[in-house]
Amino acid sequence: MIKKVFLSLMVLAILAYLVVAVTVFNVKPDDPVCRNIQLVIKDSVNAGFITGNEVAAILKKNNAHPIGRKTEEIDLKIMEKVLAGHLLIDRVECYKTPGGKIYVEVAQRMPVLRVFGKNGDNYFVDSKGAIIPAEAKCVAHLPVATGNVEKSFALTDLYRFALFLQKNTFWNAQIEQINVLKGREIELVPRVGNHIIFLGKIDGYENKLNRLKKFYQKGLNTVGWNKYERINVEFDNQIICTKR
Repeated sequence: MIKKVFLSLMVLAILAYLVVAVTVFNVKPDDPVCRNIQLVIKDSVNAGFITGNEVAAILKKNNAHPIGRKTEEIDLKIMEKVLAGHLLIDRVECYKTPGGKIYVEVAQRMPVLRVFGKNGDNYFVDSKGAIIPAEAKCVAHLPVATGNVEKSFALTDLYRFALFLQKNTFWNAQIEQINVLKGREIELVPRVGNHIIFLGKIDGYENKLNRLKKFYQKGLNTVGWNKYERINVEFDNQIICTKR
């Protein structure tokens, strides 16, 4: 008899626990409020054009900042759209993480060339061959293209040449200006050495600059970097120098 009563009490206790457990676990918790935003800006070491403060300011200005809002009320698509409208932002990805945190990843546009055309053009060209308006105000170590710079030339041949310069440590540090002459012939103004480099047509620029680099190392290091006023690498297998 006692055993039956004990078993009945155990069954009732288990049933009571199950009822309470089901009730507790089915109660929806209050929707968490966003307390933190985790921002990752790609390439910030090489190009710090966009800062965390600037991203926050853009979101606040457009009433899209998530801090203090319930996560269910935060529209990530609006956040992405607002940030993607910045001249120097290439891509944006936003998503929610457990605990009410919002994760924002920003990829910057990377300028490779500044253009000051004789026709009045003034803009940057990015690493994808697209124009960045001058008002973006990129503060970067970039070669400047001047002279007869047609936009079609700047976004094709000059863009590829600028990419080559950027990826080459030596020439990225050495070439300051790319001057485009009539007929799309190219002059280069170096940072070191008081001379002009005549490249001629831009075709074959890699071989031309390889020859020039060897001449720098074996010739100018011996006779001096300011001995010549013009160095012509237009033709294959020869370098023509004009003395000062």
